[in-house]
Amino acid sequence: MKELTRGNPAKLIILFALPLFVGNVFQQFYSMVDMVVVGQTLGKDALAAVGATSSVSFLIIGFAQGLTSGLSIITAQRFGAKDTQGVRKSFATSILISLAVTIVLTTLSLLFLRPLLLLMQTPPELLNQAQEFISVILAGIFASMSFNLLSNMVRALGDSRTPLFFLALAVVINVVLDLIFIMYFHMGVAGAGFATVIAQVFSSLMCIWFIRRKIPLLQINRKHFSFDKEEFRIHLKSALPMGFQSSIIAIGAVILQSALNTLGTDVVAAQTTASRIDQLAILPMMSFGITMATFTAQNLGAKEYGRILQGVKQCLIMCIGFGIFAGILVVTCGHFFVGLFVSPSETRVFELAQVYFNINGSLYWILAILLVLRYTLQGLGQAKIPTLAGIMELVMRSFAAIILTHSFGFAGASFASPLAWIGSTVVLLASYFAAMHKLKKLDQSQTFELQQIKSEA
Repeated sequence: MKELTRGNPAKLIILFALPLFVGNVFQQFYSMVDMVVVGQTLGKDALAAVGATSSVSFLIIGFAQGLTSGLSIITAQRFGAKDTQGVRKSFATSILISLAVTIVLTTLSLLFLRPLLLLMQTPPELLNQAQEFISVILAGIFASMSFNLLSNMVRALGDSRTPLFFLALAVVINVVLDLIFIMYFHMGVAGAGFATVIAQVFSSLMCIWFIRRKIPLLQINRKHFSFDKEEFRIHLKSALPMGFQSSIIAIGAVILQSALNTLGTDVVAAQTTASRIDQLAILPMMSFGITMATFTAQNLGAKEYGRILQGVKQCLIMCIGFGIFAGILVVTCGHFFVGLFVSPSETRVFELAQVYFNINGSLYWILAILLVLRYTLQGLGQAKIPTLAGIMELVMRSFAAIILTHSFGFAGASFASPLAWIGSTVVLLASYFAAMHKLKKLDQSQTFELQQIKSEA
């Protein structure tokens, strides 16, 4: 396990974020491999059908991912404070909460899936394939929840490399099963869904094996699962706002997808393709942000307030720099990657995707600021403000979907994410500056007390 409370903050942040970035790339490959195989073997309509479900997946599975991230922040704080029993109790409580949420999410999502797809105005020619694919993914929420919980717990203790290895193996399994299920068993889009779920089950089992063999700190037994009302309150206070934040953002994506679905299959295919490339481009920034949640939580637990201030400043510089670089790369080279998903003859899809790249890529630097601020505040235990920022994202995406898409078509829709980033950042800034001011005062007070002790000695 790795403590982030000692050593050069910038170096630690980079070393922690790098495996996290590669791991996130592999996680994106779950969906990207599905898209490539589906698009190249089953055609544009199948590709659009899978893409039409991305916002539904984000809405439901995104809640699970946000929830487990919130749970792991409590674990990281206790690890930083060297509270061994607190870490174990946190792990057990997180398992119980995740299990309950998995049951509820799976039941509700499968019951209301088709009405939701109809409400989103999914094109009739895509509806059955879309439902076929996403039903498999939603039935496998348990696999996604399990891996996200276990990998977040491992990362909370400072190890971001091990989950990467398991993801790499899972992606290989996913690729192989995609090809087998679709090309040899002719299972259609459902085959891509089954391949993803099976790969996630494998990665979860590998995490369980690693924890049992290599992490004594997470060895738990029956006594750790005893009901403790205060433990549940503390964990839910951190986890639910982060889960709802993800879902609130996803509702905006659902509204936007509904607007896009009315513009035709070419638009849906272009949005699906461009957004996948976009998600890959922003992963390094996302990795820096997630790193700051663990870095901040551990150092808060260890009362290393000055290190938090130093780490945030260094991370902002690195993340903004990469945001500018990634934006240039996407704008100039994005069309080459579009060719992985669709045939070169689909010129309209290429043109629309380039519009998306031009608008989003030029504003990645704002997203870089947003991610560092959001995850830093979450690591400090301030879950409510990021949730309000998520509500602002919903408002801005809805504005783009309802007003801009109606007025400017796909170009208007492409402004949805940049507008959401700007609105969310504005909401976070006041709380961020207040939190940094408080940390600075705590650091100064701590330094003064140490000086007093030394002078008295």
